Amino acid sequence: MIKINDLHKSYKMGNSSLHVLKGINLDIEDGELVAIMGSSGSGKSTLLNILGMLDVLDEGTYELDRVLIEDLDETKAAKYRNKFLGFIFQSFNLINYKTALENVSLPLYYQGVGRKERQEKALRYLASVGLADWATHLPSELSGGQKQRVAIARAMASEPKLLLADEPTGALDTKTSYEVMDLIQKINQEGKTILVVTHEEDIAQMCKRIVRLKDGVIVEDTKVDQVLAAQYVQ
Repeated sequence: MIKINDLHKSYKMGNSSLHVLKGINLDIEDGELVAIMGSSGSGKSTLLNILGMLDVLDEGTYELDRVLIEDLDETKAAKYRNKFLGFIFQSFNLINYKTALENVSLPLYYQGVGRKERQEKALRYLASVGLADWATHLPSELSGGQKQRVAIARAMASEPKLLLADEPTGALDTKTSYEVMDLIQKINQEGKTILVVTHEEDIAQMCKRIVRLKDGVIVEDTKVDQVLAAQYVQ
């Protein structure tokens, strides 16, 4: 699914340059659930931005689903993001004046899907995260956990090859975090490839593999005995 070879990324800082990623090599297979961990400044956010085609690499190669990701202008990047990726954010990134159903159907609008089909599909994905009865509610009428479920339904609605979850439990209490991870685990069990960026060790242990970054390099890449979130969800 993902093949990264000798990836480097630097940023200009006045007259100097900050070398953030220093030769990352990473392969992720179809159906994996991988946690990306690292302290602030380790490079994990930069790596996620490159994987999400929100930033470009300086050196090396990045392949996604056997497609070489290179020479991206914003139009091409947007097209590839729509085709390949679903995003889940810590802050949910829902549109406040749109209902849950409208938020979930938005990626389908950008894919050119007709209105009736958009609504049917969005409702199906809301049902899959247990929120069909909340379809007409605005984000302000939802709890944090419900907002994240809407965000997950929105990410899934476009049927992406890869889900990128950036601190998906960072704004949630422990119980709600485990409920969200239970949902993420179930989506993964259906075959979806998911990357979870997190600084929380208990959340990382709910993945199947942990990749740790430090100072722009991978210092550890191990498969783990996955902790099932369902055992903590009543």
